[in-house]
Amino acid sequence: MAAKKVTVTLPEELVEALGAAAREDGVPLSRLVASAAESELRRRVGRHLVAEWQAEHGAFTAEELAAARAEMAAADAEALSASPTAAA
Repeated sequence: MAAKKVTVTLPEELVEALGAAAREDGVPLSRLVASAAESELRRRVGRHLVAEWQAEHGAFTAEELAAARAEMAAADAEALSASPTAAA
């Protein structure tokens, strides 16, 4: 994938915290920031898809939301237990 340099202005404390997180993970700061931006874009797509679905089918019920949250929690727990850092 091609890369393009950009300039952004962030609070100094945020830059320091991001730098520490990147060092902790052993990745370049630019990779950490790119990953965060990619995650935000995926969340936006997800919110848009949910809004479209609800516009067509109606709002989710409390039961549907609870079932979805339980399923996501189970998937998170499974993913975390399978991750190399979880075993350390």
